[in-house]
Amino acid sequence: MPTLRVEMLEGRSPEQKQKLVAALTQAVVDTLGSKPETVDVLLFDVPRSHWSTGGVLWSEKK
Repeated sequence: MPTLRVEMLEGRSPEQKQKLVAALTQAVVDTLGSKPETVDVLLFDVPRSHWSTGGVLWSEKK
């Protein structure tokens, strides 16, 4: 049972998340030959104040 963990900045719509999990599931099915019902996708929305790139928090970027 493949499990994919996706961490991303918060703010995506439910529709965007649905498209993402469908595409990721299909990619696993196509690549690994798994059955769709065995693929788990875990989504983690991270607040901008908890994520930094280059030493700068995303909440501080303009």
